[in-house]
Amino acid sequence: MDLRKIKKLIDILEESNLAELEIKEGEEVVRLSRIPKGMTLPMAAAVPAAPAPVTHVHVEQHRPATAATGTGTPEAAGGTTGKTLPDGHVVRSPMVGTFYASPNPDAPPFVKIGQQVKPGDTLAIIEAMKMFNQIEADVGGTIVAVLATSGRPIEFDEPLFVIG
Repeated sequence: MDLRKIKKLIDILEESNLAELEIKEGEEVVRLSRIPKGMTLPMAAAVPAAPAPVTHVHVEQHRPATAATGTGTPEAAGGTTGKTLPDGHVVRSPMVGTFYASPNPDAPPFVKIGQQVKPGDTLAIIEAMKMFNQIEADVGGTIVAVLATSGRPIEFDEPLFVIG
């Protein structure tokens, strides 16, 4: 997608009351979102003030796992590295970054084991290149396991949560 189009979308988001905007063009997806007023982020003092309140721009190319890895098995696409996961839907990291379980160090975590979640509920934040990306539940259910530690680095496709 053209950078000018992305900049125009950022302008549209800032001029509106929308919290999030997602545009699909062919196989490309652009998702813009901003943090609601009053919500603070971890390490906010270390991040320089940005002129625009847009929290992240996410552009991705959708390709089948078989094209990228040569096989469709989850183990080949990042897998569990030998660890056995509880039964349920595994939420994996969409990027490399630092995992944060809460919006700031003094706040309670977004979710706890045993908590009910709905699709779209925020589970955590991943900080990558000074951008804070919300990780949302893509299915509803109960949090069975929290597999990442707050403040620790995580890898792409690393299991973060299990939702049963």
